[in-house]
Amino acid sequence: MKLPVNNTRGSVVREIDVRDDVFARRQNDAVVHQVMVGQLANRRQGTAKVKTRSEVSGGGVKPRPQKGTGRARAGTIRAPQWKGGGTVFGPAPRSYRQRTPKRMKRLALVITLSAKARDGKLIVFEDLNLANAKTKNLMNALNAVGAGPSILLVADGASSDVIRASNNIPRLKAIPSQSLNATDILDFQSIVMTEAAVRNAEVIWGGRFQRKPSPVPEAVAEGEEN
Repeated sequence: MKLPVNNTRGSVVREIDVRDDVFARRQNDAVVHQVMVGQLANRRQGTAKVKTRSEVSGGGVKPRPQKGTGRARAGTIRAPQWKGGGTVFGPAPRSYRQRTPKRMKRLALVITLSAKARDGKLIVFEDLNLANAKTKNLMNALNAVGAGPSILLVADGASSDVIRASNNIPRLKAIPSQSLNATDILDFQSIVMTEAAVRNAEVIWGGRFQRKPSPVPEAVAEGEEN
């Protein structure tokens, strides 16, 4: 697959060949949905809490006699049907965390990245080393290539001045290529990447999935040598 490369003036200077397994993957909505649900669930704090009838204050005295009043039996004014009473089946602290396999998260990432490339929403810059790294100049460069109104900027190789200038642009988020994820890619309309970021993404997310071997404790390693 080929992607056009732009300069900061908005002109296409050349095309580059990119890996099809990163920028031309087939759409799979089920995988993307499952990964999205997992990532959003992991963001939840799970700290919501209400008091049950055993936790609210008061209610130590029976409000009225058991018989003779013609009214319903009542043992405490902190029962759920009373004002100020406890809550029935209310939220309690819990973990919403979901474990998503690494292969699935990796697949969802390249699928969403490929969808942006097919839709023309993936814009590649030759570099973003502006002569005067000001917010206005960076905004002019982004407007020249038609990026917006919300932008995910993956500016590997750019100077710290460019990243600092991007912080002043509303609805723009700057991340490195190793922090790419399906949720951010779907949240923003345009993905702007430098050519260095494209190459780094190919190295990180392309090819076959290989699980890193777990480190061997030193004591075990010394025992094997002996």
